[in-house]
Amino acid sequence: MKILIIGATGLIGSKVAQKLQSLGHSVVAGSSSKGINALTGAGLEEALKETDVLIDLINSPSFEEGPAVEFFTRTGNNLVGAAKAAGIKHYVILSIVGTDLMQNIGYMKAKKVQEGLVKGSGVPYTIIRSAQFHEFVPVIADIATQENRVHVSTLDFQPIAAEDVAGFVTGLSVQSPLNSIVDIAGPERKGMSAFVEDYLSARQDSRVLVPNDRCEYIGIAVPQSALVPDNGAKLGGITFADWISGQSA
Repeated sequence: MKILIIGATGLIGSKVAQKLQSLGHSVVAGSSSKGINALTGAGLEEALKETDVLIDLINSPSFEEGPAVEFFTRTGNNLVGAAKAAGIKHYVILSIVGTDLMQNIGYMKAKKVQEGLVKGSGVPYTIIRSAQFHEFVPVIADIATQENRVHVSTLDFQPIAAEDVAGFVTGLSVQSPLNSIVDIAGPERKGMSAFVEDYLSARQDSRVLVPNDRCEYIGIAVPQSALVPDNGAKLGGITFADWISGQSA
């Protein structure tokens, strides 16, 4: 199949491109450097000629509500319009577990807009909602650090390795469209503070973890279980300990 990936140079996109190529698919890496710009619509018509699958992994450069909503609205409309005109057989986007439950966060509102454009497009689609990545845990620790103490919530958490995310995106993209949402997450669920503690311990980090029961993610109030999927999610196989070991290697 011919597959166009928008956002092919990012953490997930680069991995998906490699996996699809290894399976023998023809992959076009959509980027502005190649004259393909989802924000302006430039190059989309040509890039989508004789294309079977469109994978949208693009991300807003801003997490603030206004700019993020504008970004996903413009790119979504451009991509949906071009996909319909080209007769795309499968439109795949990567979203976030708990998007519906965290509409008090501007970025989540923007992702909801993106999802809505795809759902209402009339193009066969699959929306993949991913839990937070293993790769975000060090960032969470750094943001939560005050002097030598790391203040992290005990919120329910079930992170997934980027490698597993890429595997799910690859597999679902070459299957028939689900015309619905599928959740993906890691194999382990426990408090967010416990994952941060495991990370600090494995890295022999001298910072001291201070768990708290405030339902906050990076300083923003969210429901206790907003960051984890309901039953029925597809689970990756890479544990957090495996991921840490891989980073050390």
